[in-house]
Amino acid sequence: MPDWVHHVVWWQVYPLGFVDAPAQSQPEVVHRLPRLRNWLDYLIELGASGLALGPVFASATHGYDTVDYYRIDPRLGDEQDFRDLVDDAHRRGIRVLLDGVFNHVGREFPAFAEGRGEWFHLYPGGEYEHFEGHRDLVTLNHESDVVADFVVDVMCHWLERGADGWRLDAAYAIPAGFWAKVLPRVRERFPEVYIVGEMIHGDYSAYVEEAGLDAVTQYELWKATWSSLNDRNLFELDWNLQRHNDFLDTFVPMTFLGNHDVTRIASKLTDEQHYPHALVLLMTVGGTPSIYAGDEQGFRGIKRDRPGGDDEVRPAFPELPEQLSSLGEHWFHLHQELIGLRRRHAWLEHARTEVRHLTNEQIVYRTAFGDGALLVALNLADDPAELPIGGRVVAGHVDGSTVSAHGWVIVEEG
Repeated sequence: MPDWVHHVVWWQVYPLGFVDAPAQSQPEVVHRLPRLRNWLDYLIELGASGLALGPVFASATHGYDTVDYYRIDPRLGDEQDFRDLVDDAHRRGIRVLLDGVFNHVGREFPAFAEGRGEWFHLYPGGEYEHFEGHRDLVTLNHESDVVADFVVDVMCHWLERGADGWRLDAAYAIPAGFWAKVLPRVRERFPEVYIVGEMIHGDYSAYVEEAGLDAVTQYELWKATWSSLNDRNLFELDWNLQRHNDFLDTFVPMTFLGNHDVTRIASKLTDEQHYPHALVLLMTVGGTPSIYAGDEQGFRGIKRDRPGGDDEVRPAFPELPEQLSSLGEHWFHLHQELIGLRRRHAWLEHARTEVRHLTNEQIVYRTAFGDGALLVALNLADDPAELPIGGRVVAGHVDGSTVSAHGWVIVEEG
C-alpha cells in the first residue's frame, strides 16, 4: 500500500446527488462539479484528507450504468471541471479517489449496442448476463483480453489526469484473477496508486491476495457495529473485532459507518445515543476510515428496495457549507474531536484490539500497535457503570472508573 494512504481519512461524496443533478442523462454540459470545490476547506476543517468520489463518468442514470468512461458526465460538467477540482484538492494536500465501475456497463455502452460478443456474455434470443437482476447493468466478460486492456487504459487515463486511486465497484462479483492481470500493468505506470475493492461478502483476505488489491471495504465490521449497538449485544462486536484483527494481518481494510449504498448510520441505529459509540469504534480500530458526506452532520436517510430507493441517502447539498443547518454542529464537532485523536495517533491505522472487559452492554478494549496503546470503554446501559479503566483521559469523560450512562471514554494507559 502506498505510504500516503497511512494518513488518509476519506470524505466520501456521491457527486450526482451532491450537486443536485437530474436523474436522467442529458446531452448538454452543465457545470455543476465546481460546486464541490466550495467544500474542500470544509473537508479539511473536519479533519479529513481524502475526497472519495462516486461515479463521475457519463452514464444513463445513477452513474453505475456507464456509457462513456473517457467523458465526465455532462450533468456534472467536463474534463476541465474535473481537472480543476483535482488541482484544488491537491493544492490543499487532499487525495482524490475515483469510483471504477468495471463489473458492468449501461445498455447504451457502444460495445453492447453494437453486439460485440468479445465484451460480454451474449446468448441466443437477445439474452445476456446482467448484474444482480438489473437488466440495465450489462456484465462485462472478465475473461476477455479486450476488456482487460480497456480497463487498464481507463484507469491509467484518469490517473494521468490527477486521480490518486480507485475504488473498484462490485469487486466481489469480479473474478480476482481479472485484477491480477490488470493491476500490475496499472502499477507499472503509477506505482503510488491506491486500489480498494468493494467487498460486501466473500473471503476478504484471499481476494486481496489473489487480486493484488491494497484493501477492501469492511462490511463485516460495519454490520457488527450497528447490530451490536441496536441489540445491546457487544459479544457480537467482540467476535467481529477478532475477525478484524485477522484481516489486518493481510491488509488494512477501508472502514466506514455509511456510504451511498446503505441506510444512514443515524437512521440505522435505534437509539441516537449510540451514534458516538459507533464513531468511537470507527476511529479507534485499525483501518482506513471513510466518512460518508452528511454523516458528520447527523444526516438521516433510509435506503429502500424500490425505484428511487437510494434518493434519501444521496441528497443534494447546499452550494456552500455555511448554508448547512446548525442542528448538526454537535455531530460535526464530535467527528472533529475523534478524527483529530486518530491523526495524533497515526499508528491506529494498523491497531489490533484486545477486549479486556465484556458484558452485553459494556466493553473495554485495548487498541495498540508498536509503542502506541489506548484503552477504550463503551457503556450502552441506561445507568453508570464501574469499568476497569485507568489512565489519562484523551477523549470522552470518566469519573474515577465510572463511565456515565450511554457514555464512552478513551484513555492512555497508566
